[in-house]
Amino acid sequence: MRFDTRLIHERQPADAATGAVNTPIYLSSTFRQRAPNRHSGFVYSRSGNPTRAVLEAALGSLESGNAGLAFSSGLGALTTLLEAFPSGSRIVAVDDLYGGTWRLFEHHRRQFGVRVEYVDTTDLAAVRAALATPADLVYLESPTNPLLKVTDLKAVARLAKAAHATVAVDNTFATPALQRPIELGADIVLHSMTKYLGGHSDIIGGALVLRSKEDAERFAWLQNAVGAVPSPFDCFLVLRGLHTLGVRVRAHGESARAVAEVLDGHRKVRATFYPGLASHPQHAIARRQMDGYGGMVSVDLAGGRRAALAFLRRLEVFTLAESLGGVESLVDHPASMTHASVRKAEREAHGVTDGLLRLSCGIEDPADLADDVRSALGSL
Repeated sequence: MRFDTRLIHERQPADAATGAVNTPIYLSSTFRQRAPNRHSGFVYSRSGNPTRAVLEAALGSLESGNAGLAFSSGLGALTTLLEAFPSGSRIVAVDDLYGGTWRLFEHHRRQFGVRVEYVDTTDLAAVRAALATPADLVYLESPTNPLLKVTDLKAVARLAKAAHATVAVDNTFATPALQRPIELGADIVLHSMTKYLGGHSDIIGGALVLRSKEDAERFAWLQNAVGAVPSPFDCFLVLRGLHTLGVRVRAHGESARAVAEVLDGHRKVRATFYPGLASHPQHAIARRQMDGYGGMVSVDLAGGRRAALAFLRRLEVFTLAESLGGVESLVDHPASMTHASVRKAEREAHGVTDGLLRLSCGIEDPADLADDVRSALGSL
């Protein structure tokens, strides 16, 4: 089956008890056992729930993994991932990261003695140099948040494998509709299901997808032990979101291209970040490893913070809010919102300036979004 068909049918059978086409919401914390430890596969909803099990199976298959695991948030998934890397472990991480990920890495560095080195993973020589020292985990985002840098996943995975390091990729921005990192050599895929997978800004959730059976068993144990699991209702909403992921992601991409073309080269713009632009430094890599360029655009305005705030005041269709990936268009000022936890000097060294804005382009009419951005630029 082709991908859009799989989104609706993959590992999502009609309910065995009733024939319901949509997976029911099993709102039960516990399940009857026929005798001690003799049960139908479900014991306690932290350990496993029928609604969650369908979502996890679908995610695992769509990402070409052995198994999927759902969590109460993207950071809940990342916390569980880090449980597998004890004190003294070394992580090589991409240098442009979601602020919450950076904050958690820094916490583990200070609190638990995990060593973290931030590297520009678009530079294969820099990755090779970082891996000359033994590493346990290579952690990537591609495209990154918020500068939309694209890592050659196949090349970095090859370098990591030679160094005996595990590769994890946050695939939130791309989704499996556009990119499947396990097919490119990754061992683990992470998602904030809050974003495109859910797609409607009405749930918080996270996921891990594991390539190997051994990792699937190890992280299933950690999922149960840590306990950061989502509710059955949230799992149902993500399943519903998966059904329209393909058509939504294509619409997001059309919107993003229209917005990027307004911004690119404008005299009041210092830089536009969108992998679909031919001017993007990793455009060729994105074209090769992705099936589209996604719905995220970032822009660094020439007038800095003052220009950014003026631009935000003039927007009418875009809503100033954190998060992304919903059907409505959102705009974020990373320096004071999603990346405020990153030290200012480090933030600016990586290109997250006070003039940077991150736009999550929704599925409104692309012409309306382009007009909104054009009007806001005209006010500067």
